[in-house]
Amino acid sequence: MSDYALELLSISCTFHSKDDPGQRYTAVADTTLRIRAGEFVSVVGPTGCGKSTLLNVGAGLLEPSSGTVNIFGKTLSGVNARAGYMFQTEALMPWRSAIDNVMVGLQYRGVPDAEARKQAEAWLSRVGLSGFGDRYPHQLSGGMRKRVALAQTLVLDPDIILMDEPFSALDIQTRQLMENEVLELWSAKKKAVLFITHDLDEAIAMSDRVVVLSAGPATHPIGEFAIDLARPRDVAEVRTQPRFVELHTQIWEVLRDEVLKGYAQQLKKAA
Repeated sequence: MSDYALELLSISCTFHSKDDPGQRYTAVADTTLRIRAGEFVSVVGPTGCGKSTLLNVGAGLLEPSSGTVNIFGKTLSGVNARAGYMFQTEALMPWRSAIDNVMVGLQYRGVPDAEARKQAEAWLSRVGLSGFGDRYPHQLSGGMRKRVALAQTLVLDPDIILMDEPFSALDIQTRQLMENEVLELWSAKKKAVLFITHDLDEAIAMSDRVVVLSAGPATHPIGEFAIDLARPRDVAEVRTQPRFVELHTQIWEVLRDEVLKGYAQQLKKAA
């Protein structure tokens, strides 16, 4: 078996322009990204640079224009059945209770309802929602809905966890609580994690490695940094460590110009 849980090899993704179907737009160009089993990797880059595109390629939801995706050494064809995907926007079904939302993936896999409910209850407890299983999404706070979504992802015991800016809509206190909970759950089983974020502090606080993408179009990695902060980590406390500040400075030196380019592009589109 390969040492790598997920390999994106020479990936390029080209699309037809929405404004002019005759024009083609290259979102991602010749990008290679490897994640080892048990490794927590964050990808940062300017808004609109193609971070989520890479995540969708790794999930098998988007076929790249060129390049190969390997899952534990085997070429991916179709949806990545060994991955769990936690989206930026909530994917909870409003007509189902919290426990029913957590159960749904197991039910689709043919797990009997009684066993699915037992596993869902266990995961709701693990994410701090014991006793809230009968609540519907509109009865839960934003942080509680994120916990349900996390349980919904992890109950399937995926070998690879894909996370697309999952906490960006939360207030800072709730966000830090969720980040610590994810790290605690991750440390228990050490699954491969590909975490997309625009927050450099979040990336450094949580990761083993941070990959920096260029501004689009044709985004590609322009930097890679090993995060040598001791674990376990508290995401609030680790930010005060001198090594954290040093890493932040180093990564921001690479990222800053790309963020400015991305901002200029957004302004141009809005004009």
